[in-house]
Amino acid sequence: MTAALSGVLGLFLAAAPAVQAQEVKTVPSVDLKRYVGKWYEIAKFPNTFQKQCISGTTAEYRARDDGDIDVVNRCTTGKGADEAQGLAKVVAGSNNAKLQVRFAPAWLSWFPMVWGDYWIMELDPNYTLVTVGTPSRDYLWILSRTPTISPEQYENAVNNATKQGFDTSRLVKTVQAPE
Repeated sequence: MTAALSGVLGLFLAAAPAVQAQEVKTVPSVDLKRYVGKWYEIAKFPNTFQKQCISGTTAEYRARDDGDIDVVNRCTTGKGADEAQGLAKVVAGSNNAKLQVRFAPAWLSWFPMVWGDYWIMELDPNYTLVTVGTPSRDYLWILSRTPTISPEQYENAVNNATKQGFDTSRLVKTVQAPE
């Protein structure tokens, strides 16, 4: 390897961890009363728990009297419809911008591994478009109150996630189900 190529590779490798070392930033606060409701998945990082979903993925959040949030995720699969029910809890001190979500049975809730991070990284002032990720940068979703968004909105959401160190080349747009 030439010295120049080695130097360039060294600079690249030195720069890459710097982005990853930076903590994923969330919005300053979230008004959960405005956040609850139905969201349409616009794009996501492929993951094992959604691999059966082929179109029309939605997430619906409902406030509970105890301060937690019921979560119902739905999608169309090759065999029809699929639904997963879960629970979200606000992370203390996060101003509602960081949640922990579980889809495992309630009797397993004591086990830390059943809870997943759900960090609200970008949220427009009208609560119509949100980007959600994890501090590990392994998961990313772009959600909207409507089944489609403008190309500009999508590009802005992708650019914001890229600035936070997410490999947005992994994003896959969600096929919307006919209404």
